[in-house]
Amino acid sequence: MKQVVYPLASPYLHMLDTAQCEQIHLAALEVLRRTGVRVHQSEALQLLREAGAHVSDTNLVKIPAALVEWALQQVPSYIGLCARGSNRVVAPLCGRNVSFGPGSDCPNYLDPRTGQKRRFTKRDVIDCVRLVDALPQLDFVMSMGIPTDIPAPAGSSQPNTYRHQFAIMLEHTVKPIVFVCDDRTDCEAITAMAAAAAGGLEQLQVNPTLLLYSEPTSPLQHSRTATEKLLFMADHRLPVVHSPAPMMGGTAPATLAGGVVLGTAEVLSSLVIHQLKRAGAPFVFGNGLHHMDMKTTISVYGAPEFQLARIAVVEMGQYYGLPTWGYAGHSDSNVMDEQAAADAALSVMVALLTGTNLVHDVGYLEAGLTTSPEMIVFTAEMIDFARQMMQGIQLDAEAMALEVIHRVGPGGDYLSDAHTLAHFREFWQPTLFDRRRAEAWQAAGSKRLGERLRERTLSIMESHQPQPLPDSVKEEINYILENK
Repeated sequence: MKQVVYPLASPYLHMLDTAQCEQIHLAALEVLRRTGVRVHQSEALQLLREAGAHVSDTNLVKIPAALVEWALQQVPSYIGLCARGSNRVVAPLCGRNVSFGPGSDCPNYLDPRTGQKRRFTKRDVIDCVRLVDALPQLDFVMSMGIPTDIPAPAGSSQPNTYRHQFAIMLEHTVKPIVFVCDDRTDCEAITAMAAAAAGGLEQLQVNPTLLLYSEPTSPLQHSRTATEKLLFMADHRLPVVHSPAPMMGGTAPATLAGGVVLGTAEVLSSLVIHQLKRAGAPFVFGNGLHHMDMKTTISVYGAPEFQLARIAVVEMGQYYGLPTWGYAGHSDSNVMDEQAAADAALSVMVALLTGTNLVHDVGYLEAGLTTSPEMIVFTAEMIDFARQMMQGIQLDAEAMALEVIHRVGPGGDYLSDAHTLAHFREFWQPTLFDRRRAEAWQAAGSKRLGERLRERTLSIMESHQPQPLPDSVKEEINYILENK
């Protein structure tokens, strides 16, 4: 009998079948048809009205299913985020490709030099961006912190923090940037900076190096400022994830299914607005569904329900054929401890097993209030570990090794066999974990994982030199910061 060969067996995680995704989709359509969404932006209201949505009570919009289905047919299924100044795709958002990166805008910094938590400074953001630039396991950058020492421009009481964040990221990494901003004006300035580094707006559109992260407001509202950012990105054909953050028990029903339905309706209504502005503009499916811990009123990251929500959200995005947005490398812990390590490892595995495309928040502690560089480096190790697992098991003739087994025979020695020499390097080797026996570990200083982690983090932060921007681009960025 001829043997059937299955050359590769790979692990994956699956929860919702097609019929169950369809059930959630139909429920979300019913929310949009029956309940509707509030749209607080005039251009979006006009686009919806002209497309056949029903507008009442000034800004309550009820969206017919046909309009949602039309939008889903227009939006592309692939986005390729490129390295700065090139057409090299480093974060392909499609299929089951997974790209990891940090989060944005934490007020607090857990300083690896002192072990103390304090407010972020510009220098800290630079250090964090350089750290992420150096780690090959991370594919994109977010700001990680809100610097408190950005001066306000002349005649204003408020600093242009988001623009300065972006300028810092653009100067200190070649990796794609997922940015946040305050309003459309910020979008314009940030896009101009990215275009300067890309060689013009057209080059930026062809080889996008940035993606906007923005949010509608749960439950079922589109604010003026968020919608204006959404429309700007659509109009300029630049990628965006417009991801709601419904909180079960607070701004969403206190059930996972109800939260998924609500969040899906919010994403689909965002997509309709986005595609009405410019059909075919790139859009990422994201839904940051959390739940409220009723003991603390904290929006929880380190919980089984949060991971179940991640699985459901990515499977809905895959059902729609859209690039997906997710979370990993985060914890509710206040320090980089065993709790944080467990949260990081589990969340990375879930992201890879589900095939979530764009995975952010690596390094988040204190439920998203604090960034820890050590958590970033630890999570990078977990990404390496988990990616090795995702390679699965080869089942071809070379891997099954029948001839090797026959050659070595009973009681033989595989250590000296050529097959071992050819394959032993395929096994994963850690850079942080220590596999030595106690005597060798003690002779090397008896360092615990936390000590090794701190040393490695500081070594990278103090030694890595990112690829510099050309002086002409720096001058243009400074001009934009001073004049826009």
